[in-house]
Amino acid sequence: MSFTHAGRTLTKVAVIGSGQIGPDIALYFTKVLSPFGVQTIVVDVSDQALANGKAKLEKKVGKGVESGAFTAEQQAQMLAAVTWTNDYQKLAGAELVVEAATENKELKGKIFAQVEALVSPDAILCSNSSHLEPEVIFANTKKKDRSGVVHYFFPAERNLMVEVVSGVDTSPATRQWLLSFYEAIGKVPIPVKSRYGYALDPVFEGLFFACALLAEEGVGTTKQIDVVCKKTFKMGIGSFTAMNLTGGNPITAVGLDNYTTKINAWYRTPQSLKDKVAKKENWEVPARGETVEVPDALAAQIRDQLLGAYFGICGEIVDAGLVSIADFNMGLELALDMKPAFTYMNELGTKKALELVTAYAKKHKGFPVPKCIEALGKDDKPFEVPVVLREDRSGIAVLTIRRPKVLNALDQSVFAEIKTRFEQCDRDPNVKGIVLTGFGKKAFVSGADVNFLAKIDSVAMGEQTSRTSQVCVDAVQAVQKPTVAALNGLAFGGGIETAMACEARIATKGLKVLAGQPEANLGIIPGAGGTVRLPRLVGIEKAAEMLRTCRPIGSEKAKAYGLIREEVEGDLVARAVQLCQDMASGKAPRSRMAEGPMSNVPASLPAVDIGHLSKKVDEILCKAILGAAKLPLKDAVPFEAKCFGEVCGTEDMRIGVDNFLKNGPKVKAAFVHR
Repeated sequence: MSFTHAGRTLTKVAVIGSGQIGPDIALYFTKVLSPFGVQTIVVDVSDQALANGKAKLEKKVGKGVESGAFTAEQQAQMLAAVTWTNDYQKLAGAELVVEAATENKELKGKIFAQVEALVSPDAILCSNSSHLEPEVIFANTKKKDRSGVVHYFFPAERNLMVEVVSGVDTSPATRQWLLSFYEAIGKVPIPVKSRYGYALDPVFEGLFFACALLAEEGVGTTKQIDVVCKKTFKMGIGSFTAMNLTGGNPITAVGLDNYTTKINAWYRTPQSLKDKVAKKENWEVPARGETVEVPDALAAQIRDQLLGAYFGICGEIVDAGLVSIADFNMGLELALDMKPAFTYMNELGTKKALELVTAYAKKHKGFPVPKCIEALGKDDKPFEVPVVLREDRSGIAVLTIRRPKVLNALDQSVFAEIKTRFEQCDRDPNVKGIVLTGFGKKAFVSGADVNFLAKIDSVAMGEQTSRTSQVCVDAVQAVQKPTVAALNGLAFGGGIETAMACEARIATKGLKVLAGQPEANLGIIPGAGGTVRLPRLVGIEKAAEMLRTCRPIGSEKAKAYGLIREEVEGDLVARAVQLCQDMASGKAPRSRMAEGPMSNVPASLPAVDIGHLSKKVDEILCKAILGAAKLPLKDAVPFEAKCFGEVCGTEDMRIGVDNFLKNGPKVKAAFVHR
């Protein structure tokens, strides 16, 4: 058995180092690869480290069984697929190696010199370094083109983010394979150019340095600064607490000193950190449940200085060309669990952000004012932070919705970005067709962001909210070029509504759950065209059952219904691109939705069991389905919006939305049918 991805087959992967992070990397590998029969080998020269690593992995898997994340069968499979050894010969034949040894260039170089002779001739060699450049780590390897850094973040088995750092000798093929492989196994990789510390660690360590400076200057205590830091950046914990939990003092002390020459003169290891490292002490931070008083004026002073440092650090990294703003912004949110800098600057206003950075630079020698912030801040223009990414492939624009933290859920800004992207591609003479897909393997789009529903306070506002989404989805259908939705995972609510506006849909084969309209669970009806387009694609009776019961269907049934054109094994997006090209050239049939009223519309819908769902909402939903079917497409969509507004005037809409926001999707709302 094996796992094949993009032309490479894996039967054995290796993790070198069974210290703090190696066992967690091994845990993730065995979780995603053991079902394919892939073996994971963990090598360490220390038997004690191996024993500790094995115990750590087994404990985490055991907790996963207790929580229901894994079954007992999965537990047995995962554990059996991991080998713990001090024998480097066990690496023989490994096709992918991730080294997770101590952050020491001599040690890493020695490891790879030994490993290269043992593994498969075309094996990819990776280091989970947190700072060292690939050129330094792989200086003595023979085939540098197959090497690179893959930087995981704490905790490695749960944190989605991975920095893929290419050296000057890393081949484009290796880089691209690593990016697509990590996406395929459920991580969120971003490409980063080579520089000491890469893109994200200078933020983590730089923000800590800014906090340490405030403490050394006597502005506030470490407890006070930690509290303000946590609140300012909406972090789960403050910088001092994070340093304690990750055991990061020693490596941060080394990193900050190197940044002085590798990045700029502002960075240095503060004396307070040197003292903590020497004494092997942690920072004084708030205890669990402890309330730390911070006067408002002091909190504002700390906040403004930390914001100036944060924005300046992030702006310098963009100025250096290490990473795109879109990738970097997402990385800050996922890897470091903090409010992303460029979103934050847009909300405050880039003029205000520039003022904060400039003030910080005046107080701190060597701290630069980034050009990217200066350029926009002088006119108070926002940064562009796209979440719908475009890549052109042989005349076909591939648009990818990428919001992994919320499984690509749509809010009004994402709807608007989809509209803009489709209109741009429609005007582009070099584009022959458009493919729309979602990032990752779990979801095309998990639905619409429910939070905006809670803000609807009237029938009129409900109708307008629906129309705002509809206008964006209508723009997808208005494109005359071939459009294909590549459904890489579940497509719920606004996701399947957007996909239905594309001319054709294809999906990954074998998805047990693919498409669904769960709106009635929330006490609402579809508001982006679902009651209009679904009946036109699968027929009124099948559509009504899906809409009224909220029961999703899998890919096999979706094909039988006519909702999708194909189930695809292998590379879904590549097939979507080919289909789009064939439709553009006439090799494949076009299938644009008819714009007139539907024929043979029944007077009423068959009875279905709606269970606990609201009878009042169901009544309006039935009216929307039948009414829209009798109208031309251009009138049917606004009719749905009127019905959506009507639903927003019911008690059950408020009950359903409130229940979802408080209790999540698994708790049934207690509807009153009014």
